This record gives sequence, structure tokens and C-alpha cells, in this order.
Amino acid sequence: MAKFNHFDSMKKFILLSAIVIFVSCSNHAQTPLESKLEALFQDKFSPDEPGGSILLKKGEEIIFLRNYGLADLQTKERITENTIFNTGSISKTFVSNGILILQEEAKLSVEDRLSKHFNDFENEQIAKKVKIKHLLSHSSGLPDLRKVRQNPKFYLTAKDAENFEPLKKTGKLNFEPGSKFQYSNPAYNGLALIIEQTSSQKWQDFIKERIFKPAGMVNSTITDGPHPKSGVAHAYVLDNNKYIENDYGEVPTFAASGNGGIWSSVLELAKYEKAIQENLFINEETNKEARTVLSFDNWSDQGPPFIGYSWFIGEKNLFGPDSNLGVNIIYHTGSQGGFRAIFLTIPEKEIFFVALFNRPVEGFNNLVKKTINLLHENDWLD
Repeated sequence: MAKFNHFDSMKKFILLSAIVIFVSCSNHAQTPLESKLEALFQDKFSPDEPGGSILLKKGEEIIFLRNYGLADLQTKERITENTIFNTGSISKTFVSNGILILQEEAKLSVEDRLSKHFNDFENEQIAKKVKIKHLLSHSSGLPDLRKVRQNPKFYLTAKDAENFEPLKKTGKLNFEPGSKFQYSNPAYNGLALIIEQTSSQKWQDFIKERIFKPAGMVNSTITDGPHPKSGVAHAYVLDNNKYIENDYGEVPTFAASGNGGIWSSVLELAKYEKAIQENLFINEETNKEARTVLSFDNWSDQGPPFIGYSWFIGEKNLFGPDSNLGVNIIYHTGSQGGFRAIFLTIPEKEIFFVALFNRPVEGFNNLVKKTINLLHENDWLD
């Protein structure tokens, strides 16, 4: 009889717990901002297609966290906040921070000329003109001489060294270093090689030890040849109304990981930003320098400079010349194969926004702009 009563009590307890959980969940009302963000994103994705993961934080509080769609169309694995995506060019910020770590240890300087780290440029004068800071800020003037379209098979497996090698053969710069902006992927392949030479270890291992570990990014990883082969989202593009895979193995230069080899989740990228703001791997002064617009005395481009050491600074380059939110937006986007990404922080307002997708998103920049405008409309940027 006692045994029966115990079992009956357990049933009542489980039922009562379920009711409490249900009531608690039912009573959670979305804030107006949450509702508007939900409306902004939910119509963009279908549950049986590739999608993405989106995170918005204010200080330590997660304000909005949503996951949409599938990480793998074959296995039907769903995207979660722990899904690992390729971050594309957000990877450049890790390489940049690796360079700055070595500078703080007095093992190199952003003022170093390339001739100090590479003795095989065909034109030695070019190697003496271009400095590390020019590579970091996409202002080197080095032309991208890679013939990717003519030789896609080679570049499917070409790593950092093979991607930087053509730049050593240039006989003429596109412009004087520091005078203009010209985005350069192979510049960051070169920076990854400089990390390897200076640290005497693979740059991937250096970043894992010096950035991933202190930041607590235990599940993030870095492309190293064919790695990673599993445990990550696949990326897709729409072709004739059908999604086809478009990531490692299909996209030339994917193996050149200095410019786009970091794989992470929205939760771990939030840890990365927190580590930056807490100066866990570079000091406050260096962090401030990295996230301040770098100006050169010989600047002659059409518009003013807008980039620090890898970071884009200000809203106009992202949202257009008429944008005027009155806050200091620091960001980097990512695009590689079918992957798309945005990493955006407004430190003065303790706002962090990250979104990772495994397919192209129509009106991507406009979607980011609408998100930030919603924050503005809800007085978060005042």
C-alpha cells in the first residue's frame, strides 16, 4: 500500500511540475522590441531550409536569441545557438589580434616593413614600402595577382602561403601604401604567415591558445587544410530554386584560412567580444588603437578612412552615407561560399549583435540596419 501511495505522489508531483513549467512559459510575454525583432527575422527563413542563428545582448543580458532552419539539409540537423558556422572575414579580426598580441610581447611591430618578414619579394623596394599596419588596414596597395578563376582546382586546396605567394611577384603597387583603401583577402594570408614565423608555431594553434582559450571559446575551431570535416554547419546557395552545397570543397580559397578560417557560434562570438572588452589578451590601450580609425598622412582616397586594425568603424560604410545614429559602431561582416555573418558592437551602449547564416540572405545589410534602427526607436542608443 505504501508503495502505491509513493508512486501516486510521484505522478502528482510530475503533473504539478509540468503545470508550473507550462504556466511559467505561457506567462512569458515578449517585450515590444522582441516582438519587432521576431517579425523582422521570422519571415526570412523556412524550418526545412538553411537558416541562421541571431543573438542580441545588452550588457550581460541576452535580449534576443533565435535560431532558424537547418544546419545540414542531408541529416536535417537543426540550427541552435551552439551551431558552428564559418564566420568568413570576421576571421580577420582574430588574425589582427594575433599580430597585436605579438606586438605587445615586442616580437614584432605594426611598423615593421614586409621586407623584415619576407626576403623573397621580387621587387625589394615594394617589400620595404609596405608595412604590417598597411596589411591590417587594407591600405597596402598590393594588387591581388591570384588567378583564382583561371585555376580554381589549385585554389580549392591552396593554403595561406600559396595565396600570398602571387603578391610577392608584383612589380607595381596599385597606389602608395596608406593613401587609399582596397580590401585584400591575401593580405591576411600574409599576416597569418607572419604570426607563424614570429611565434614559431602554426598560426591556428597560436590563435587557439592565445585567444580561444582565455575567451572560453571551447567549441570554436579554425580551418587547417580540409579541417573541419564534421561538427559544423554546411552552407548552401539557391540554384534554380534548389539549395546546393557551397562551402569547403566547392569554393576556391576556402583553405586559405588567414582571411576566413574561423568557425564559431553566436554564443562563443559573444564570449570573444566580452574578452576583447575585458582586455583578456591585449591591453586596453592596444584595444583602443585597434578600434580607432587609422589615419595616414598621405591619405588621398575619395572619402575619409573608416577602418582600424581589421575593424570597420562608423555606420556609413555599412548603412549608407545618410545614416546618422550618433553612436560609435564597430563591426565586421563575413561572406564565404554560402555563409554570411555580421559581428557588431556598440561598446558605449553595451550592445552586441551577431548573426550567422548558412545561406545568403536577401537585403543582408538592410536587415542589419533595420535591427539597429529598432534599437534606436526603442531608445537603446540614447
